[in-house]
Amino acid sequence: MQDDLKQQAIDTLNRIMEMELAGVVRYTHYGLMVYGYGRIPIVSWMKSNADESLAHASKAGELVTLLGGHPSLRIGPLLETHQHDIGDILRESLAHEKASLEIYYELLRLSEGKSVLLEEYARDMIVAEEMHLDEVNKMLRRPGDVESFHDHGGDH
Repeated sequence: MQDDLKQQAIDTLNRIMEMELAGVVRYTHYGLMVYGYGRIPIVSWMKSNADESLAHASKAGELVTLLGGHPSLRIGPLLETHQHDIGDILRESLAHEKASLEIYYELLRLSEGKSVLLEEYARDMIVAEEMHLDEVNKMLRRPGDVESFHDHGGDH
């Protein structure tokens, strides 16, 4: 892999790591803010997502070091909206997951045909993130709705 391409890959992997670490913080916070009858399964789901985000961050960091780079100590953007309705939380989660997914697509475009390792990693992570997005989307639908959730307040 060429040096300039390697540095671009390291930079992109560090952005992935930062976004995934933001996911750890975000899902941990969300889990603390869930109230009501459905609290236990929703908090469990949030904790599971925090654990998964940490695993994803670690995996990206391992690839950074594999390429000879230095893993970032930063955390991606964290926005406190003070909206704690479960629907608001899920819409925020959807927006965060879409932003994370775009960075995985950037890595795929960067590595396609140049690094099987990074290309396969990006593809695997895109599949996992797309499935997660679908899960959140289904949670935002009303029971019986078959079509995807669309937030009419934004461009989701």
